[in-house]
Amino acid sequence: MESTRVLLEAHEIPTHWYNIAADLPSPPAPPLLPDGAPAGPGQLGAIFPPAIIEQEMSLERWIEIPREVREIFRLWRPSPLVRAVRLEAALDTPAKIFFKYEGVSPAGSHKPNSAVPQAYYNRAAGIRRLTTETGAGQWGSSLALAGQMFGLEVRVYMVKVSYGQKPYRRLMMQTWGAEVFASPSAHTGSGRKTLAEHPGTPGSLGIAISEAVEEAAGRADTNYALGSVLNHVVMHQSIIGLEAKKQFDKIGLYPDIVIAPCGGGSSFGGLAFPFLGDKAAGDRRAANLRAVAVEPCSCPSLTKGSYTYDYGDASGFTPLIKMYTLGHDFVPAGIHAGGLRYHGVSQYVSQLYHAGLIEAVAAPQLATFDAGVRFARAEGIIPAPEACHAIRAAMDEALKCRETGEEKVILFNLTGHGHFDMSSFEGYFSGRLEDHEHPEEEVARALARLPKFA
Repeated sequence: MESTRVLLEAHEIPTHWYNIAADLPSPPAPPLLPDGAPAGPGQLGAIFPPAIIEQEMSLERWIEIPREVREIFRLWRPSPLVRAVRLEAALDTPAKIFFKYEGVSPAGSHKPNSAVPQAYYNRAAGIRRLTTETGAGQWGSSLALAGQMFGLEVRVYMVKVSYGQKPYRRLMMQTWGAEVFASPSAHTGSGRKTLAEHPGTPGSLGIAISEAVEEAAGRADTNYALGSVLNHVVMHQSIIGLEAKKQFDKIGLYPDIVIAPCGGGSSFGGLAFPFLGDKAAGDRRAANLRAVAVEPCSCPSLTKGSYTYDYGDASGFTPLIKMYTLGHDFVPAGIHAGGLRYHGVSQYVSQLYHAGLIEAVAAPQLATFDAGVRFARAEGIIPAPEACHAIRAAMDEALKCRETGEEKVILFNLTGHGHFDMSSFEGYFSGRLEDHEHPEEEVARALARLPKFA
């Protein structure tokens, strides 16, 4: 019987992260201060340790993964590369469909790939506490786990709508010792201001980031840790694509299409960037490679946003980053893919999209849940709502192959399992879930409030 799982041994965990900054078609745009002046390491030092700042600014292609971090990675890495043969049969497609399964981590998603190194570097810098935001709770639970491993206190500001939708993610964080507050909260000035101005708000990742950054900036023993968007986070996630490349080498294949969900961009960049690095290096196997980022229709940062400088948070505490954005105070509908409800996208993902080197599609909520259910019935794994976006796009590409007869190799990032998202599926089965197409006029209003010098 032919195996459908391609596995690596623990000693094959990559020893270095891949930094796509070295292979971008043009130098990355610098972060800016509110007055338009370039932001340097000094401005970031209030909330990040020196090693993280160095990685954020680095143009080196390869950055070594510390031994202690790799030792913890061995708890679940290398993650399996799986061929979805039963899904292929269900779709009656000649395409070969593979997924990189990140749900094997203790937190059930890809997020510990960055949480562990961030906790490591903060402990090495003498930091005692970390603050962060979380949407669906995958990042918050991952940082809670990493904080426990390195003896750090963790406080998580969880987007209010997800705080109610995902109680078991919240309990995971508390099990690993973290404090969790619904955001916006009364614990910070930015939270109190938002509650006063918008008492019924469902919250957003931008608001939760403001709260976490505000607290970290106000305490010398506390730093901030971000779960996506920033360059060092996306680089940490490159371990996904680096492992996948080794796994494809073992079976003598190479993907034609690489697909991942995209909110802030870490899961997309983590899978796609190492393959795009091959393309930049002139690898003939990657000459016609397509990389597709999949976002929700209710938060269409790439497909409807503007490519300009914007804040990473709702209150303007962070430096300005050049990215595709819907406006830093954009509050999307309360869809169940909470990890994709972010107004902007990674600087490097945005730069590649603007240069036409990657693609982006927006998927409606009901179509993604339909894909997730079909995948679960074929392959047995119940996917997280975020991962359902990648499954939807992979299925659509496989159905195109059924029409053309092409035997393309499709790879997607199954970023996490949905075991703590079953209320989302209950809503889908009961018919209570709805599609949310964010109105063009709301997008236009949010973009009109972008920083004026941009």
